[in-house]
Amino acid sequence: MPRIARDIMTPHIKSVPESWTVQKFAAFLSDNQITGSPVINEAGKIVGIATLFDIADFHLNQVESGVESELTPAEQQEARALRQLIFEEMSRNPVEVRDIMTPKLVSVAEETRVKDVAKTMMAEHVHRVFIEKDQEVVGIVTTYDLLQLVAELDP
Repeated sequence: MPRIARDIMTPHIKSVPESWTVQKFAAFLSDNQITGSPVINEAGKIVGIATLFDIADFHLNQVESGVESELTPAEQQEARALRQLIFEEMSRNPVEVRDIMTPKLVSVAEETRVKDVAKTMMAEHVHRVFIEKDQEVVGIVTTYDLLQLVAELDP
């Protein structure tokens, strides 16, 4: 019988409030040795996902590489100086998780075959999918969960 999402999901999801500062969120990720977490609103409803990538992307305010390669060396230096100024200014004003999170939720039913969970993750280019039962989130499957399953297959 094929394995399903419920078989490999983590039922206890470590979520964070959307009002947390990015600094508090980064400490939470580090303390829990995870790279991302669902974001909840005041009512406890999941409203997005925030990850280390979101923190880095926000802080670096990265310019698309194709655009930067078209800049002159002087313009590249000016762009780096501008990013540094923005970063310094952001450190003075607290940035909240809601400001960096991705509001898109990717989810599958708990009866979804693991193979289809993996296909969904690849198609959506995500490292986490929420698992739902009766339209309620009951767990999460991450790329780590899938890797753990693969490691168990080869004795």
